[in-house]
Amino acid sequence: MADEKELELDNSGKKKKLIIIIAIVVILAIAGGAAAFFMLGGEDELSQAELDAALVSGGESQTVESAGAELGSALYVPMPRPFRFNVPGTARDRFVEIRVQLLVRGADNEEAAKKHVPLIESTLLGVFSQSNADDLATSAGKLSLKQKSLVEVHKIMTEVEGSEVVEKVLFTGFVMQ
Repeated sequence: MADEKELELDNSGKKKKLIIIIAIVVILAIAGGAAAFFMLGGEDELSQAELDAALVSGGESQTVESAGAELGSALYVPMPRPFRFNVPGTARDRFVEIRVQLLVRGADNEEAAKKHVPLIESTLLGVFSQSNADDLATSAGKLSLKQKSLVEVHKIMTEVEGSEVVEKVLFTGFVMQ
């Protein structure tokens, strides 16, 4: 009789464990499904091109397209070497490495930028060396450095080529130690 009660208790204990395990699996499956729904489903976002097309009406879209054709396609001119330099900071000096690419429009501007790479490198290094580590630690400081770089590159390219040539200075790598 005692053996029958032990077997009955063992079976009920196993059943409880099995029910708990099944409940956990079901809860995890529901949570995983909900996570997948929120990550993959939901509202479709419109691309920037679709938004622009929606904002521009019939006659205006032709002028936008012709202006884009005049600008030329976006081309990227990489600087051959990363810029490596030291910058002072309040606590200690820091070593910085910045990889740069220039956004230009059209093949003529690409050739002009490639022709004057040493001049552009010198200008950028001058701008970079004026910065400090505390400013470069923030995203606002990095953005400010990009803008200063662009202004100086525009100034030097206008003197040499007669036009700005470079549309944007892009940081493709930024390391500060």
